[in-house]
Amino acid sequence: MRLFTLAAALSLLPVAAQAQTEDAQLWTQTNINIGLSDDTRVTLEGIARWSDRQDGLYHTELGGIVSHKLSDHVEIGFGYRHVAGHGGNTADDENRLRQHVVLTFGRVTGRLRVDERFHPDGEEIGFRIRPLIRYNHPVGKGVKLFASHESFFMANSTGWGQRAGYDRMRNILGVTVPLIKDVSADIGYLNQYRFARGGSQAQMDHALSLQLTLSL
Repeated sequence: MRLFTLAAALSLLPVAAQAQTEDAQLWTQTNINIGLSDDTRVTLEGIARWSDRQDGLYHTELGGIVSHKLSDHVEIGFGYRHVAGHGGNTADDENRLRQHVVLTFGRVTGRLRVDERFHPDGEEIGFRIRPLIRYNHPVGKGVKLFASHESFFMANSTGWGQRAGYDRMRNILGVTVPLIKDVSADIGYLNQYRFARGGSQAQMDHALSLQLTLSL
């Protein structure tokens, strides 16, 4: 775990030197898991993000996803989110469909997510591919340390602004803490690096990430 954490931290140093703008942020998320059967559940999700550069709340997401376990190691899911910009965020609201496959083997979880982005400024659908890997290290009494990496690949370009290519990476180091029965929290440091593309500056976001999960 120490080597994994050190490697994750060192991997951020080259891109840190290249970052042209930086921002301090707060990311929050609430998940409510509702079991429909032993293998199927619905997850309702609410996301809010705050930014220093954009003077407060700038991004929200509301949606849900239905997930089904095919085996002890494989899960599939299909869901929807409505994404909205606020404050200094000039991005238009959009709707997203998403599908994922989750593979879990012991302490390691991998997820492949595909998003379809529907934008009000055009009929073209933006396809986005998001592979993620996460390592969980139990330290006792339900507490786990974790490290995760997620990459964002734009599969196509659209007239309303999506550009094909490697768009950003997102790395998190944190801890999962049980609060009360059926409620846990993920607390961590999130580093997001957006590459300089299409004439825009590269940007690095430093965020406190707080995620609360309730399982019913």
